[in-house]
Amino acid sequence: MRVWLPPVMLTVLLCALSAGMPALEPLFEWVQPDKQNVIYERESFLFLLQNHLMLVVISALVGTVAAVAGGIFATRPAGRDFLPLVSQIASIGQTFPPVAVLALAVPVLGFGEAPILVALILYGLLPILRNTLAGLEGVDATVRQAALGMGMSPFQVLLQVELPLAGRVILAGIRTSVTINIATAAIGSTIGARTLGDPVIAGLVNGNTAYVLQGAILIGMLALTVDSLFEPLSGSGTAGFCPRPQADRWRRPSAALKILL
Repeated sequence: MRVWLPPVMLTVLLCALSAGMPALEPLFEWVQPDKQNVIYERESFLFLLQNHLMLVVISALVGTVAAVAGGIFATRPAGRDFLPLVSQIASIGQTFPPVAVLALAVPVLGFGEAPILVALILYGLLPILRNTLAGLEGVDATVRQAALGMGMSPFQVLLQVELPLAGRVILAGIRTSVTINIATAAIGSTIGARTLGDPVIAGLVNGNTAYVLQGAILIGMLALTVDSLFEPLSGSGTAGFCPRPQADRWRRPSAALKILL
């Protein structure tokens, strides 16, 4: 239970900051003494936090499903010839700056959340796909052969052996992708999406440093909070998709071969 204490504390602090930002008005008046309004009031910070988190979660779910499916396909015998192509397609998503993706998506999808979702999915795809490929390719061939020798089908080997062993590596890719997208989602405010980037953009336009700080602090706190949630999952016992003892058994080819004998 102790491993969950930091995430819980950071979550409480994030919510408290979002709800109690007006209480910090004297501090922001000291930062920006020449402005009459130093607290961003066009939208509730809790509302912006909710929308920002929703965009990140949706893009992470879609990106994870697409990247893991692509990684599985590229590491199967039928799709191994497409491995370089899959990697190149995923890399394209990060060669385009998010702003350029938004510029191309807005004429088609209009203003709002849809263009930034497309940008987040493309931008967050590469870390997950690369880690999926690395994790699946890192599974020892003798372990696969041992599992097949025990009578498992290729699909069972994938679900019960390969994915559990690659789980930690895949989770690390998801963690990186989510952290990147928390920061990237802020630019959605430039095209009408309601995110924590709203006070940052408003502050830059109006020369109000207090607004910029409020948005930046909450974005940073959100990134720390979400990243801390991955820490218990990547620790012992719960990381990957199966308990450590089972994964360790499959990591030792000699143990698996003894079972066959």
